[in-house]
Amino acid sequence: MKFIKMVKLSMKEIDLAKEWLKRAKSNLEKAKIKVKTKEILYEDLCFDCQQSAEKSFKALLVYLNTPFPKTHSINLLIELIASQKINIPDAIKESVILTDYAVDTRYPGDYKAINKEEYKISLKLAINVYEWVKRIINQEK
Repeated sequence: MKFIKMVKLSMKEIDLAKEWLKRAKSNLEKAKIKVKTKEILYEDLCFDCQQSAEKSFKALLVYLNTPFPKTHSINLLIELIASQKINIPDAIKESVILTDYAVDTRYPGDYKAINKEEYKISLKLAINVYEWVKRIINQEK
């Protein structure tokens, strides 16, 4: 299934998109770590979920040859992708809630503790985004 109309990309751009996706996968794998001790916080795992989604979206923007600013805003990244006439499924759009984990949960005292259910939702969203972007980038040309 074709997701997008391809523009001719150089190997450098394709490699850069894949590098962004590789970094997204690294964050996703860290996010999948099971909490076995009180020293591993759900907040930190949710941060990795956010980072995975953010880097996945940035991989897609590189692939689409679409410039993007330095940002942690999932909403802005989705808007940039949508501006390229990409149909973004609702399940992917739901990932905008991950933006809160980019900064807010990294500073003690600025947030309420994250629970296991919130973590599970965040992980599912991050996995969905990563897999969706990966399918697009790895599609047949």
